[in-house]
Amino acid sequence: MRLKTGKEEITYLLSKVMDRYEQKTGEHIIRNTNRKNYERIAQLLSEISGQLPGTADSLGHDFYTADEQEGDLEYPFRKYDITSSQVKDASLGIVNNPRNFLVDACYIYLFGVGRKGFEQHPLDEHLLEKQFAETSIEAQSLPATKTADLQPTTIALDKQGVPKGQVKAVRKRSKAEAYLLVIIGGLLVLLMIVTFAFYRQKAYWTTIRSDMSIIPYQPTQMEIDSLEGIWVSYTASPQARSSNPDRYHLVVCNVIDVHYKEGYFTFSRYGASFDHVGYMQYESPWIVSVHSFVRNNKDSIESPRHSLLRLDQNERMIPVISASWNFDVGKKNNIIGNREVYIKQGKGGKVTEVLNTLENANCHCKIVEWQKPDGEKRTFYLKNELLDKLPNDTLRHLLDETSILPRQRNMGLLIQADSLHP
Repeated sequence: MRLKTGKEEITYLLSKVMDRYEQKTGEHIIRNTNRKNYERIAQLLSEISGQLPGTADSLGHDFYTADEQEGDLEYPFRKYDITSSQVKDASLGIVNNPRNFLVDACYIYLFGVGRKGFEQHPLDEHLLEKQFAETSIEAQSLPATKTADLQPTTIALDKQGVPKGQVKAVRKRSKAEAYLLVIIGGLLVLLMIVTFAFYRQKAYWTTIRSDMSIIPYQPTQMEIDSLEGIWVSYTASPQARSSNPDRYHLVVCNVIDVHYKEGYFTFSRYGASFDHVGYMQYESPWIVSVHSFVRNNKDSIESPRHSLLRLDQNERMIPVISASWNFDVGKKNNIIGNREVYIKQGKGGKVTEVLNTLENANCHCKIVEWQKPDGEKRTFYLKNELLDKLPNDTLRHLLDETSILPRQRNMGLLIQADSLHP
């Protein structure tokens, strides 16, 4: 029996290393795609790997040349240092050929000997290769053997004077056994194919999550409670719509309904003219990224937006930096950078849009109603309005023309106060 190698070996080793570390220290390691979660394991193993050049004979592992610059360097720049990214990738099954000193460090931490020493006296059967070849060959040959034995058996019964009815019964039973073995063999092959497809798809999804940093951080309950709920968002993007000559100091209020799912958040954003849908995720403690696009019936993304906000400042009005659009008509629709202001209103209940009422016609706006958990209703009237009519000085200072950054320099796009009265 030989030891496993490559991805299968290192994923098992690192899983056992993290299990033992958790048992010894009482610390819990979150095993996701965030490399920072693996820093302590990487430093622990680096302490072992740094001693490898002098322990080949005593600990039973490959020979490693000494690091000539070790005295001048610190972690993680020494020759045999192991980084948190290497531990993350190897433990998630992304690495097919792990570094030898990483493998030896794991064996030494778990069993007190290197890989060569462990191979001479294996202590964990899960690290040994399983021999599937002989079993597979035997399973494939069984139906043929049974079928081949069928004819001599029935001929012998005929010679012994056994009644033909009994001979036929023997033949039927033998055929049934042969067919059953064929069916079992086919089911085993099908099971192997399905299992292979499952693990291949799982590895593919793990790679995508790692490459695109999907759900890199698991938020705490306090962070979840801080983000989930009903928000209003004020933005000054109407001031960048060159098709509107009366765009000076126009702002618009949106209503955002945020719901938590497994590790991330989804939301609907109700605007004065159109709605957005999207998702949010914590990138790190209290730092949230927001991704959305215009809600439509197409199979394509329209006007994607990206925002960053932080929730650790204990502010009622939270400034948010967004890469967005001016949402102008036709080719005038262009990318802008702008500051928005988020204000949380509460949590729970249900948000619906009010349609086809006299109130819609009278206000020339979109009406959104929030049914609170206690049964109270609150109504929002969403439309472009003048910045100077907002009731709060902080909002007015945050949302003037300086809150917008056009993609290209355009001196006439944002109307300044002094240009109104020459």
